Amino acid sequence: MHLRVMSAVIGIPIIILAAWYGHWALWLFSLGVYVFASLEMSVILKGLKLNSEKWMIQIAGLIIFTSAYLYKDEYIGLTYVFLVIFNLLMMALLYPRTSPLDVFGNLTAVLYLGNFIFFYLTRELENGFLWVLLLLMTTWASDTFAYFVGRALGRHKLAPLLSPKKTVEGALGGIIGSVIIACIFVNYIPSVSVISMITLGIFIGITALLGDLVESALKRQAGVKDSGQIIPGHGGFLDRFDSLLLTAPLVYYGVKLFII
Repeated sequence: MHLRVMSAVIGIPIIILAAWYGHWALWLFSLGVYVFASLEMSVILKGLKLNSEKWMIQIAGLIIFTSAYLYKDEYIGLTYVFLVIFNLLMMALLYPRTSPLDVFGNLTAVLYLGNFIFFYLTRELENGFLWVLLLLMTTWASDTFAYFVGRALGRHKLAPLLSPKKTVEGALGGIIGSVIIACIFVNYIPSVSVISMITLGIFIGITALLGDLVESALKRQAGVKDSGQIIPGHGGFLDRFDSLLLTAPLVYYGVKLFII
């Protein structure tokens, strides 16, 4: 536990400082997380008996992040279409060294890890720094409340085959924690209703849990305990940011389409 706390004490200020500054600082931070996470994802793909092409995953990530930096989300759909076509062409050009299953694994990694671009894009919204703080704090609160409530009150297993320690009680605690933090932000973000924040908090709590379960499914099938060891007490970048890979696009589009 002390290693987790030390990592948080060092890491959280770096993340918040990058989010506060925004622009190229947050872009570089987000891209850096993608790069390290993609290396960890390559290990998982190898455990799934897939021959991942690391260079394809990294180049695809650079294309996604460059497009977002230059045009925000204006061409993100077109970017993903291009990457799908690019990977399918590589499937034909590199065959038989790279099989269709290998390329599908690469493409899944790109689409999955590419979600972290929404962490950067959320900062570009109106009151973007506050929305990024909400994204981070509700996601972390979900994880923290789920852990402590699960330890104290957990009786019913949630997904024993994927994550034996997760309980229904812990999951509900995580959702409540996310809602509490979201409601606090009503006092700081102009013209946002309590109902909107409660709804957003509920969805973030659920999505954060699902993000954790998605990574657990990948690691368990690949026979990997932790995605990496680079963050003491937490494992790898995927272990630390797995929930954000789903909550970031949720917050971005939830705020953009329904709140502001």
